Amino acid sequence: MASSSTPRCNSSSLENSSIKKPLKDGTNWEHNEEIPRLPGEMRVTDKEVIYMCPFNGPVKGRVYITNYRLYLRSVESDPVVVIDVPLGVISRIEKMGGASSRGENSYGLDITCKDMRNLRFALKQEGHSRRDIFEVLTKYAFPQSHNLQFFAFLNEEKFSENGWLVYNPMVEYRRQDLPNEQWRVTFLNEHYALCDTYPSLLVVPYNATDEDLKKVSAFRSRCRIPVLSWIHPENQAVIMRSSQPLVGMSGKRNKDDERYLEIIRETNGQISKLTIFDARPSVNAVANKATGGGYESEDAYPNAELFFLDIHNIHVMRESLKKLKDIVYPHVEESHWLSSLESTHWLEHIKLVLTGAIQVADKVSSGKSSVLVHCSDGWDRTAQLTSLAMLMLDSYYRTIVGFEVLVQKEWISFGHKFASRIGHGDKNHADADRSPIFLQFIDCVWQMSKQFPTAFEFNEQFLITILDHLYSCRFGTFFYNCDSVREREKLSEKTVSLWSLVNSTKSKYTNPFYTKELNRALYPVASMRHLELWVNYYIRWNPRIRQQQNPVEQRYMELLALRDDYMRRLEELQITNNPKISSSSSSSSSSQMMSHVQTHF
Repeated sequence: MASSSTPRCNSSSLENSSIKKPLKDGTNWEHNEEIPRLPGEMRVTDKEVIYMCPFNGPVKGRVYITNYRLYLRSVESDPVVVIDVPLGVISRIEKMGGASSRGENSYGLDITCKDMRNLRFALKQEGHSRRDIFEVLTKYAFPQSHNLQFFAFLNEEKFSENGWLVYNPMVEYRRQDLPNEQWRVTFLNEHYALCDTYPSLLVVPYNATDEDLKKVSAFRSRCRIPVLSWIHPENQAVIMRSSQPLVGMSGKRNKDDERYLEIIRETNGQISKLTIFDARPSVNAVANKATGGGYESEDAYPNAELFFLDIHNIHVMRESLKKLKDIVYPHVEESHWLSSLESTHWLEHIKLVLTGAIQVADKVSSGKSSVLVHCSDGWDRTAQLTSLAMLMLDSYYRTIVGFEVLVQKEWISFGHKFASRIGHGDKNHADADRSPIFLQFIDCVWQMSKQFPTAFEFNEQFLITILDHLYSCRFGTFFYNCDSVREREKLSEKTVSLWSLVNSTKSKYTNPFYTKELNRALYPVASMRHLELWVNYYIRWNPRIRQQQNPVEQRYMELLALRDDYMRRLEELQITNNPKISSSSSSSSSSQMMSHVQTHF
């Protein structure tokens, strides 16, 4: 069972404390206004309501609706209660009670949010007060369904850094010393004619012609051919990504695809087989044959070995998160906490994703074998596995800017369907395409940062900020499903990037324990005993729950984690047979670590 003990209780209110620092980055607060506003944000309406707080009971207040947020401020409570919710976070708005409702506070609105909380407001029954606010909220929370612009296109914030310049694919490939004698850059997809969900620039084997690539695309789902994501700087083994082959029930074969995978195997001069990691459970992969998909058989690909990683599909993940929300909001049942958490299977899924990524990373680094990763279409589980494996192998991606590059490259440019998975501005909350795939990835990154507290330049707040703005629609970073649409909509010209905010206030997102290291592979322990529920994200809205409510205790826990990481690294240095690691470098690393501990205690 995971080490997820029942979170502790604290009677102080998160909502109450939020009034002490209501300002957010880029937010203006005019003295003659009741609400904070971003440049370009306009107030639409306001209304007296009763906020049905699930923790402290009914709170009388005034709710303000702008074209960006729902903002509640209490009028008769001390301390003042403030709730600030970007409208993009709202998943569903329902009317509560009817004209004949007689119970106190039984008439109003129920609001379901994408960030693990719900809101309930009671309203007066006379004067169509509910109808008016329901219509305004629905209109601005779901602009896609009402032919309105996202707020990101109206946002006039200015930052000192331009986040759209963070990722340049050619610069990133050059950082990996590409192109080289074995790998080339192709512009075949420059106008998205080869594959409309891939980026315009692709890295492919030098010995494969553009004509070869066109033939291979006909045999891969959505034309998502195997292309390079990352190359090992020493052994030249690569991580490739693609979609499933179109084998079908009849077991079709494609000589061009078979030859192409053989070329990939040969590029780093390896004698061993090419390793193919299929993210799906084997039974799902077999079932996909009925819809024209499938997997690489041993007969067709004799120089490849295939492993199934048993990661479930988007529908299973969506239901798992739904169950998790049920047990963490609004109340945590402490007496059955561990069994309730286990029944959601959330940490089980996190474990399988991490385990799969470890296998990919280890095969490339230790096995010195090139790998191909795919699921069905190659934009969900594939992105999780390639990006986590790259994070484990390449320390650059553990920096703030490097992680931004990783997200832009493996998730955004390679066509993870953010619009479909998140449902930006869409009122269809029951859409079967919605799924928390990117949230799972960020959770896995958090798990790694807990186990290696000095290895990441960014802190927990950085990860939470990314998730908050995944939904907020304040920035254009996560809009649309693929680059072809982003280019058509001129996204980088018309919206602000989330990385503009982050990189203009980097100190806020920096880990004070960070120790810069080159080429150190990180292999987290993915057993259930070592995985935790991310309480500071999933249960942050509950004022009675604090995983680390005491600052001294929090620092103590950080130092314990730091010590564990130090001991693990010391063991690595002692058992390694690498002659490059001298006793002096070991001593230097030790003294550097101890300096960190002494400085931050």
